[in-house]
Amino acid sequence: MAAPSNTLRQHVQVCVGKKGTLIGSLIYTRQGRRESTAFAYDASWLASPDGFNVSADLQWISGHQPHKAATAHDSPFHGALADTAPDAWGRRVIARDHAKRRQKDPTLGALTELDYLLAVDDSARVGALRLKGADGQWHRSVEPGRRWARRARGRRGRAAGPGRARGAVSCRRTTPPLIALERAFRASHAIERGDETDEDLRYLQGRGTSLGGMRPKCTLVDENGRLAIGKFPSIGDTRSVTRGEVLALKLAQRAGIQVAESRVVQLADIPVALIYRFDRQPDGGRIPYQSAATMLQASRDDERSYLEITEVIRRHALDPTADLQQLWRRLIFNLLITNVDDHLQNHGFLHATNGHWRLSPAFDINPFPDKDRESKVWLSEEDGPITNTRMLLARCREFALTPEAAQKVLDEVRTAVAGWREVALSPEVGLTQKELRGFEGAFLPVV
Repeated sequence: MAAPSNTLRQHVQVCVGKKGTLIGSLIYTRQGRRESTAFAYDASWLASPDGFNVSADLQWISGHQPHKAATAHDSPFHGALADTAPDAWGRRVIARDHAKRRQKDPTLGALTELDYLLAVDDSARVGALRLKGADGQWHRSVEPGRRWARRARGRRGRAAGPGRARGAVSCRRTTPPLIALERAFRASHAIERGDETDEDLRYLQGRGTSLGGMRPKCTLVDENGRLAIGKFPSIGDTRSVTRGEVLALKLAQRAGIQVAESRVVQLADIPVALIYRFDRQPDGGRIPYQSAATMLQASRDDERSYLEITEVIRRHALDPTADLQQLWRRLIFNLLITNVDDHLQNHGFLHATNGHWRLSPAFDINPFPDKDRESKVWLSEEDGPITNTRMLLARCREFALTPEAAQKVLDEVRTAVAGWREVALSPEVGLTQKELRGFEGAFLPVV
């Protein structure tokens, strides 16, 4: 029987890693406003000694596994695929561009969730999953990549990256180099102001849509060929948020926390936070990634807890004890610097080996001087949000720590955080004395 005329169905190949190994197929279906998907592992991936389950909400079986959004705020894709889709900022760029094109061509249909997913640049897509169309091309941005290669050749005397076969895309070809950071910043500010041009939107498509979060950002390649995220100040900022994030990451590292590498890049008087991608290897290899939300199979409307994350760690981690202790250290740190943006999408896992996972480096940690100290994720259903160190000390055994060891970790983290002013004023962060005062509320003493 033929599908109804208002039904859209599209097939996408799902691959993994630098080589683009086929792992399965995705079928997207839209009937009216209802969207759903089905994913099936390829037989070769199921039989491969290197095969593993890429998403916690999938089963390691053959045949199509259906999925639809649990609520209006959730994705119609299985978790690991949803983790690669653009979030608030990226969706804003994509939607603005589509709206302008629709004004010129009213026959264009409304954007679908698949449109958003496929709008992400292949070179910058989070984790190791990659999407290929029926034409054998990666979604997306081959043409922008060629444009960037030509520009870089003209400026530096050579292409931004080695030549590749048709359909193969390297990060050097598809993402702007560091020298183009100012252009991305201007385009992002134009979007925030609402006076962006068609050129601004074309510029940010792909390179400005690959990552989650609400703040303006872009994907770029630094002077050494390393993939990174450039985070820009927002026009509504009342403090130096970009320097504040680098400050938090530097402090976390001093506190014994594994973090994403970061630095501040100065554009005239504009500080940009450069955060290096931890899901990439030096040789360009890609590391599979799942958010904590995916690992918990959690809906965005769910209230979940850190003790649920500890259960995930015990079941799936390569080294559960190390990850549990590391997570507890991060919870202490978040509390002491008032990082209250600790939702499940801001915790993640990287594939280690043979279907085992490890806690990813910490990322998206920021001091919030204007917020109450109350974690977004609860400590447990009984405890509620984290508001003091006593709660965490009382639960330390759930994180593979004795009370004595937990107290030692607390003391170490307190010592690291106590030096926040010194780190903030250091050249690697670069806050001024005036800017420093804007963060003091985040570092007030806590019991």
